[in-house]
Amino acid sequence: MRMELFEITHSPISVEALINKVSRREAGAITTFIGTVREFTKGKKTLSLEYQAYEPMAVKMLSQIGDEIQQKWPDALTAITHRVGKLDITEVAVVIAVSSPHRKTAYEANEYAIERIKQIVPIWKKEFWEDGTKWIGDQLETVEYPEGKPSKGESM
Repeated sequence: MRMELFEITHSPISVEALINKVSRREAGAITTFIGTVREFTKGKKTLSLEYQAYEPMAVKMLSQIGDEIQQKWPDALTAITHRVGKLDITEVAVVIAVSSPHRKTAYEANEYAIERIKQIVPIWKKEFWEDGTKWIGDQLETVEYPEGKPSKGESM
């Protein structure tokens, strides 16, 4: 059951399915974060995005984020699904659902999860713009990967 909470998928993500994964009798709050493909990035019109991931490691890192949340907020339960492949404007790229007895914990843990995804999960993004395409690179957009992935000597 543990791994089912953390997934990489090639299919559209069901927000309701993630909410159901964290719903429980002791939870008084469930927060969701839904990351979607936006049309404009830094003034450029985006036509679509393509996400790629090193899937086994990405699932492992999503699970690690769940463990980190459990340590920081013992009453929280987290589920995360990230989509890979080609996504059009407004499509859902990532969903994070967190349940807890109280809302503050659910909000804090959810924000923590998206920040950690960008820091440690091996997912890369290619933007298709009106005037061309570009591999954005890591999720923090601090390291570019012209080939779409880190070279063998680069760390993630």
